[in-house]
Amino acid sequence: MSYALLRIALGLNICLHGFVRWTVGLRSFADSLLPMFQKTPLPGWSVYTFGYVLPIVETLVGASMLFGFQTRRALISGSVLMLVLTFGSTLRQDWPAVGIQLTYSWVYSFLPAGIRFDSYGIDQMLGSSTRGET
Repeated sequence: MSYALLRIALGLNICLHGFVRWTVGLRSFADSLLPMFQKTPLPGWSVYTFGYVLPIVETLVGASMLFGFQTRRALISGSVLMLVLTFGSTLRQDWPAVGIQLTYSWVYSFLPAGIRFDSYGIDQMLGSSTRGET
């Protein structure tokens, strides 16, 4: 039960990060990133494009974890997402954000190790093959 609660908490957090940004407007979110990354070597077009993609990815990865569907794949995707976000925050020298992202990365790394304890979710209802296990 505790595994499921941690998975659900992380899923809810990430899903709502993306969903709120998505509903406020992808263009608005993408526009807000440009000044933040102005002093980094990243080209504006890449930051702007990432601003459109990030909320969608967060919503999908978060929802997958929230409902326990394709959990292992969602956790791996979330880990990769944290690597990308940490890269960007490091370029900006936003060390408090990097610290928070490392905490998320730790949780993303911890959860796959205990996936066998996940008793609740769509993966469990469909059988372990949908957890991404082989």
